[in-house]
Formats: sequence, C-alpha cells, structure tokens
Amino acid sequence: MKHRAHIIYMGTPDFSVPALQRLAAQDDFHVSLVVTQPDRPKGRGKKLAPSPVKTAALKLGLDVYQPESLNSKEAKDKLLSLNPDFFVVAAFGQILSQEILDIPKLYPVNIHASLLPKYRGASPIQASIMNMDEITGITTMVMAKKMDAGDLLLSTSTPISGLDTAQDIHDRLGLIGADLIVQTLHAILDNSITPTPQDHSKATYVKMLKKSDGKIDWNLSNRQICAHINAMTPWPGAFTHLGSKIIKIYKATPSDTATGHEPSVIFKCNKEGIQVATGKGSLTILELMGTSGKRLKAWQFLCGHKIDPFEKFDSA
Repeated sequence: MKHRAHIIYMGTPDFSVPALQRLAAQDDFHVSLVVTQPDRPKGRGKKLAPSPVKTAALKLGLDVYQPESLNSKEAKDKLLSLNPDFFVVAAFGQILSQEILDIPKLYPVNIHASLLPKYRGASPIQASIMNMDEITGITTMVMAKKMDAGDLLLSTSTPISGLDTAQDIHDRLGLIGADLIVQTLHAILDNSITPTPQDHSKATYVKMLKKSDGKIDWNLSNRQICAHINAMTPWPGAFTHLGSKIIKIYKATPSDTATGHEPSVIFKCNKEGIQVATGKGSLTILELMGTSGKRLKAWQFLCGHKIDPFEKFDSA
C-alpha cells in the first residue's frame, strides 16, 4: 500500500476552509490534526464561538487542537508525537518559532493570498484591490521564521475586475488555494519541484487593517475611492460622515464628467444614485447604509433620508 503523507493543518478563518476540505478528500493524504485558534467571544452576547476551520474539521471527523500558543513545550510535544510529513498553514494567526517549523519531515508549507514577494503580511487581498492591480493570486511557499519570506513553491493568478470586492477575491482565492496546495504537495512528493528563494529586494509589506482604515478620503480620484470601497468590503467597511451620522458605502461607480464642485459635495440625488464630487471626476453611490443598520439601494435610502443639494460628506 502506498504511503499516505501525514499532514498537520493550521488555519482559522473562512479562507482556510476550502484547502482543509480538499486535503481531507485526497486518498494519498492523511490529515492527522487540525490546529486552529481557541474559541473566541462573538456577537452581542459575546458567547464563545468556534473558528470556521474548527467547525469544518469537526464535520470532517478530524481531531482539533486549539492552543493559546503553538510555541509551548506541550504543543511542540503533541506535534512531534504525530511525526508529520507536512505542516500546511493558511491564515492560522500565530507566528511559529523555528523549533516548531523544523518539526515536519518534509516541509512546513504556507498558502498566501498574493503573488509573493508582493504583499507580504496581513491584508494582501485588500492591498491588491486598493492599488488597482490587474491580477492577484495564491503562492505556496516553504515557511521561514521571517513572515512570508520563505522559498517559493507554486503560484497561480486570477484577474481583478473593477467590480470585485475583497469578499469576492477572498472567496475565489480560497478555492484557488485549495487546488494549489494539493498540486504543491504532490509535486514535492514526486520530486518535481525545487523551492526557489524569493527576490527580497522586490518585497512589499501590508499591515493588518483597522476600522479607521475604512474612512473615505474624497480628495482622491473617483477610481481610487471606488477601489477603496471595494477593498474595504465587507470589513472594515468604507465609511464617511454626513453631519454627525456615519454612512457606510458598499458600492459606487465612477464618472469622469467634470462637476465644477469641490470634493465631497453631493451635487445630485436621483433614482440612479447619490452623485458626489471627488478629487478627480465624480462617483455615484449605488448601495449604502445609514443609522438604520440596513444595507440599501441608494434610491431606497433617499426615500427615508432627505439630502439637500450641495451637502458635503466630510472630506478627510
């Protein structure tokens, strides 16, 4: 009987679920343990909730381990006892020590949501949309102690359209990553791939997003603002203020017609949407949310929220 490669899988959010499911479905792989973050308080009631990866792992009948830190002696001993061929890591949420990375007999492999060395770090999907890149992708790499700096294995790309939100790209890359990790592990086992060092001189870095990163700067061009809205959807959400009220904007489309108005001026409201002057051209808001807490089409919003001509959103 052919040896089944033993895998310890590490991941936490929705992004990590498709790869786990795909690996568990392979006859020549055995997922001996799934490591994910401890249950965290969630929602208004702050009840402890499992991570998406834990939920998926339990449905697959897999063992789950949830240490506060994977770098403890207890965790190290547990991982060593399983004698894994591979770690597969996708958005796990903890930094692993070199001692832990040295445990697999073959490699610790990471699934990263960018075309490395571009966009190392915590928010590569949002960065690719905000910077109006034409493509993004998934890279598999051998993990190193320095974040996202390990040797490259395989990569695959996907186009970004002007309509794609971070949620759209997130979902697409999750599925692409699931395919790519299976290809990667098979290529390693077949000796048909050689890890390639990254060109560190071309590395760029992106930070973890904060809620405040969603604030819209109306002095930017219409296309930059539309890209920002797409990048911030669904979280942290692109927002602005109208008077004292916070307005979240989910969808907008640019127009290059000159308006003659200063950035942030709302110069027209009709069934097409809410038209706002920007640093270059204008944009039409198509979907938004006010104090009601409901995401509405612009015309629905206007039925309950009168906007006087030439009111302004806050501009910075």
